[in-house]
Amino acid sequence: MHMLITGGAGFIGSHLAEALLAHGHNVTAVDDLSTGRPANISHLAAHPRFQFVYETITNETVMDRLASTAEVIFHLAAAVGVELIVKDPVRTLETNIQGSEVVLRLARRYQRKVLLASTSEVYGKSAAVPFREDADRVMGPTVKSRWSYAESKAIDEFLSLAYHKQFGVPVVICRFFNTVGPRQTGTYGMVIPRFVQQALAGQPLTVYGTGEQTRCFCNVRDTVRAVAALAEKPEAVGEIYNVGSQEEITIRALAERVLARTASRAGLVSVPYDEAYEVGFEDMQRRVPSIEKVRAAIGWQPTITLDETLDEVIAYFRAAA
Repeated sequence: MHMLITGGAGFIGSHLAEALLAHGHNVTAVDDLSTGRPANISHLAAHPRFQFVYETITNETVMDRLASTAEVIFHLAAAVGVELIVKDPVRTLETNIQGSEVVLRLARRYQRKVLLASTSEVYGKSAAVPFREDADRVMGPTVKSRWSYAESKAIDEFLSLAYHKQFGVPVVICRFFNTVGPRQTGTYGMVIPRFVQQALAGQPLTVYGTGEQTRCFCNVRDTVRAVAALAEKPEAVGEIYNVGSQEEITIRALAERVLARTASRAGLVSVPYDEAYEVGFEDMQRRVPSIEKVRAAIGWQPTITLDETLDEVIAYFRAAA
């Protein structure tokens, strides 16, 4: 099949491109390189079934041509990372909402299947852990720009489901929970690459807030395995699936794990949220997915441990040094 990946030069997009090529598909990756990087896909450039298009997804003329020849669209392009969201909220909202509008209009025109990458952020400040796909969401106030990303992705979900209900567009929504692995950078606040880069440079690891907030980190190879399988599952159309690990860890314990696995003695330093992001910044205390639904649909569950993932990220940054 011919697959189109928006955000295809990004961290997840580049790994998805590899997986789809390995399954024998033809892959076109489109990316404006605002957060994606040519280095992520340089090893694919000579592949006979891979094509890269340097363009923004809001260019509907170019996207129309790409969508018309694709059978499945994996819509991963988005403004991501807490630091970017706080510093550039207009870009976050415009990229996430307008980009999805273009993709869905074209998917309707050509009746293409869309796999929409959403996020665990849509659960907001809910304390109903583990988060289930049909659970209520609890959002912070609109004066806190931190929540703009969550709301923009929720709008993407609403719009996708509306196109499915009203126009019959086949859509599948995947809510990613802290996907990590090689090629992810710490540029926009991603915690594991930031910790690893600090440790390898002999710098203290900066733990934001109390460090007692918890997250579950899923290896990107496990994530793309779920996405590729859901794309082939007819019964997944019109549904939402959490995709993530249930291996919960505090951010402080994560920092200590990184120090141990890099043999660094740099130590930790606590940074208040107000200093790290903006005054009045709000965060989730826990973020744990229920994965019962995706397990029932495709038999999926994570297979790669956090320690294995950390070792992969450490090896990646050491090789790049």
